[in-house]
Amino acid sequence: MKQDVTISHEPPAAEEYVNLRLKAGLSGKDVEASRRGLPNSLFAVTLRLEGELIGMGRVIGDGGCMFHVVDIAVSPKHQGQGLGKRIMAEITAYLDQAASKGAYVSLMADVPADRLYQQFGFEYGAPASVGMYKKYN
Repeated sequence: MKQDVTISHEPPAAEEYVNLRLKAGLSGKDVEASRRGLPNSLFAVTLRLEGELIGMGRVIGDGGCMFHVVDIAVSPKHQGQGLGKRIMAEITAYLDQAASKGAYVSLMADVPADRLYQQFGFEYGAPASVGMYKKYN
C-alpha cells in the first residue's frame, strides 16, 4: 500500500461515496438516500490520497446478530496495490471485536472480488443458501 494513503473510520460524504461507487463499477446510488444511510453505518473505512477518496468499505446491520459488508470499492487507477486487502483488514479487525459468538456476517461478492473475500474467511453459501436481492427503481 502507498505510504501516503490516509486511513479513516469515518464514512465518506454522500457525493464522493456516489462518485467512487460509479468509478469502481458499482451500481449508482441516490445522493439523498446516501446522506440518510451513511451515518447509520456500524463501521466505515475510507482511504484517501491527498484528500481524494480512493477506497472505502462499510459494515451495516444490527450490531449484534447480523452484520453485512458493503461498498468495498477502490478507484480503478489505484487497484492492484493492495488497497482492497487493506480495507478488508480494517473491516475484519472491527468484526473480530464487534461480532459475538454466533453472529452472522454476510456480503454479496462480484466475481473476481470473491477471491479477496475468501482470503478473509468468507465462504460460498451455495448450494444451501443463495444471495437474493430486491432493487427499487
